[in-house]
Amino acid sequence: MISLNVNGRHYDLDVPDEMPLLWALRDVAGLTGTKYGCGAGLCGACTVHVDGRPQRSCVMPVAAARGKTIATIEGLSPDRSHALQKAWIAEQVPQCGYCQSGQLMAAAALLARNANPSDDEIDAAMTNVCICGTYDGIRAAIHRAAVPTRKP
Repeated sequence: MISLNVNGRHYDLDVPDEMPLLWALRDVAGLTGTKYGCGAGLCGACTVHVDGRPQRSCVMPVAAARGKTIATIEGLSPDRSHALQKAWIAEQVPQCGYCQSGQLMAAAALLARNANPSDDEIDAAMTNVCICGTYDGIRAAIHRAAVPTRKP
């Protein structure tokens, strides 16, 4: 039995220690917003926050998450009121949408540590893959959601 704190809620999951966190979240806890992409930690579709840092959940054993705070896309906001979700909608970022929960979680981690990133900082931080190529829209949405710290 593994106890997890996910989106502020306690879960006791009867899973093997080596099960990827992704499958524990999706298949056992029922939090299906986090997506499976490559299974090798390369694409980022499975990005969640572990103790506030972006983590590719497909390669993280669930046992490594024990005692840590986990946030999934479901925990970003229950009603699409997070600044990034509003910006994603305003900029019409998604095309197929499959990678977007991971993109949003990576962007939220970026803005948590850098409230007003430059294009170069966004490009360096956003390593998730989007097969539809919505990178310009993602960058624009991050800028829209950012907190300005300087005057234009």
